[in-house]
Amino acid sequence: MSERVAGRPNAKENGMGKVLLILNDPPYGTERSYNGLRLAASLARREEQVFVFLIGDAASCAKRGQQTPQGYYNLEVMLRAAGRHGAQIGVCGSCLDARGIAESELVEATKRSSMDELADWTVAADKVITF
Repeated sequence: MSERVAGRPNAKENGMGKVLLILNDPPYGTERSYNGLRLAASLARREEQVFVFLIGDAASCAKRGQQTPQGYYNLEVMLRAAGRHGAQIGVCGSCLDARGIAESELVEATKRSSMDELADWTVAADKVITF
């Protein structure tokens, strides 16, 4: 169980907490996916129920084997961290296909997903945030 910070309610105390984050941007070149994953990890650490859906160019964020320069953020590492804290991470299947990324190449915290699952997560979410 995570440590509670004064003034911050957590999902178990107030019954809140289904948050869906939809990421659209590529892993590098902009910071939108980076910032979305920062928020996802922070929410997951607070025991919120977090869903992340990678669509369009953000599907590339889930590619295993990313090598970034020393001191530069790495979205593969960030996805793993969010997954370790309970976030469910789906990657658009047709977006993966369009980019030639096989399911076997995905970061272990992620899974091939679909628009139907995104629709389910959207309906179930209390909040939907897009990056």
